[in-house]
Amino acid sequence: MQNTKHAVTALALLALIIAGGLAGEAVANGLTVVPPGNRFDQQPPIPEASANRTRAFNTTYDAKYDKILTLLRSEKKLVQQIKDAASAYGIDPIHIVGALVGEHTYNVSSFDAAQTYYVKALAYANADFAFRYKGISLQSFLDRPEFSPCAKAEGSSSLWSCRTDVWNKQFLGETVDDVAYENVTFQRAFFQPFFAGQTFGLGQISRLAALEVTDLVHRVSGFEKLSPDRPQAIYRDIMDPKRSVIYTAAILREAINAYADEGFDISRNPGITATLYNVGQPQRRAAELRGAAAKRSGRKLPEENYYGWFVNTKLDELRALLDGQG
Repeated sequence: MQNTKHAVTALALLALIIAGGLAGEAVANGLTVVPPGNRFDQQPPIPEASANRTRAFNTTYDAKYDKILTLLRSEKKLVQQIKDAASAYGIDPIHIVGALVGEHTYNVSSFDAAQTYYVKALAYANADFAFRYKGISLQSFLDRPEFSPCAKAEGSSSLWSCRTDVWNKQFLGETVDDVAYENVTFQRAFFQPFFAGQTFGLGQISRLAALEVTDLVHRVSGFEKLSPDRPQAIYRDIMDPKRSVIYTAAILREAINAYADEGFDISRNPGITATLYNVGQPQRRAAELRGAAAKRSGRKLPEENYYGWFVNTKLDELRALLDGQG
């Protein structure tokens, strides 16, 4: 077991060097450090959809927050898995805990035990389904000429980011070849084969987010690469708690890397990484922020949303949990 840990750590360091994600290099390269804490004095507005979900289950944000903390306090093995995943991907485990707490406070309510997530994952293992939209398979759709520029993308993160951009620019709300494409996200159009609900498992990870980080997860953790042609494997990985925390760590690592590429070190602010975990598309957002800062026409630092703001106000309690004192 110990040798396996050393091997994983070595793989992690190699992956981070390749990705340009080592914190020491970030500081040496003169990144703008985003300081800890919130930029806003008061919590930004909470989306009505979050409020509606909370009312529908006859609960409150405080009750949901207490429930996820109770789960984490009772699952010592899960907390250790979070720490191990954070170490493998070179991030502070507070980023993972913050993302999980934010999801289960504002988006869903946690189960009473991590085992419940594993049991639910098994239900999808042998299900017969595919990613389709209006009868069109995802793979057939991606073979369209509009997506040909994405073939030059290096790595799964850039590839799926490119495909998402193509959807947004050329299909979202448009009629193309007599097919009317709804004004919905790429994720909602193609990656929702069962019912309403965008995310699954302990980390509440979307299928698209898992595909974006599959190269990094393969390099660091040795998991098989995910493919939209094998949706069952995607559901397995995002719903099994042991695998889910790995993907959560990878998503957060990719967000930190994306901002470092644009000149910002966000590794010291869990509220910012939690915000990006919530809203997604860190590459696009980082590029937009850099552009605005360069033109002196907008924000000079990333800002937290309602979800990240809440995480930053709970850091003492969350760190105590990680230290075994919560």
